[in-house]
Amino acid sequence: MAVSVILFRTLQSLSLTLSLLAAQCWAFDLGQSTRCVPIPHQMSVCQDVGYSEMRLPNFLGHSSLEAEVVPRSEDWRPLLQTGCHPQAKAFLCSLIAPVCLDTFIQPCRSVCEAVRDSCAPVLACQGHAWPEALDCDRFPANEDMCLTSLPKAMRGNMLKDLPQPTCQDCPAVHEFPPLKTLLDSFCLSDFVIRAKLSRRRLPSGEPEFEIEDRVEFVLQGPLLPYDTNSLLQQWLLINLRCAHTLVRPGRAQLYLITGVLMSEGTVALKHMFPWHKKDMNIATATRKWKHHKC
Repeated sequence: MAVSVILFRTLQSLSLTLSLLAAQCWAFDLGQSTRCVPIPHQMSVCQDVGYSEMRLPNFLGHSSLEAEVVPRSEDWRPLLQTGCHPQAKAFLCSLIAPVCLDTFIQPCRSVCEAVRDSCAPVLACQGHAWPEALDCDRFPANEDMCLTSLPKAMRGNMLKDLPQPTCQDCPAVHEFPPLKTLLDSFCLSDFVIRAKLSRRRLPSGEPEFEIEDRVEFVLQGPLLPYDTNSLLQQWLLINLRCAHTLVRPGRAQLYLITGVLMSEGTVALKHMFPWHKKDMNIATATRKWKHHKC
């Protein structure tokens, strides 16, 4: 199993320690009857976590797979899709779908704090506070008694050095802008991209945002060709409220998007220009830009 758990001095002392922790942390009695069940396939957020069976009730007190565990796990999908922290999925699934061992194993406080510090700002951007049930003070600080090293997420450490999207005010949208406005905007930007954005509804009723085809560069700046599609996708996931306003349901819309690189290494989108077929100024601006002097 891909988790490293430092085992304990004696089973008796471990049971006592974890019982005390649980009394403080959860409305969940470790002494109650529990069972191990396979992680259901429809619980997609907790697939590929390094184990296939989970314990019920879980650490959030949910005992019914169909009525509680599976639907509540979907509440975390928008956050996990942002990739806000490499261990976010493993941390949340250790509570939603705890590994089925001979005893109860919680994540360490240090793991919770690392995930919270990265993901709470993203939750706030989506209009939600960090849940009280995930108050990191509720988790054990003694790293001999908890999960210290959780499975690695898909995102590698190298991505920390790449430009990253951030929570921001929604960029301005300009319909049929004058040619001068376009060129002035290019001059004040670190990058200008051409992207087709679409929005479709999932069976659950939640909208899903996609970037169709590859992003094309008018001004590449600090962006990397192999990373820009995923960067823009992540921006839409983090800035969900903006995405709902900017991307309408129906046919995909082509946009010219300008942005800047912030001092902390994050990118912010500044202007979005819907590229309509009848808008000749956008096509003219992209041609003239190669020879334009700011």
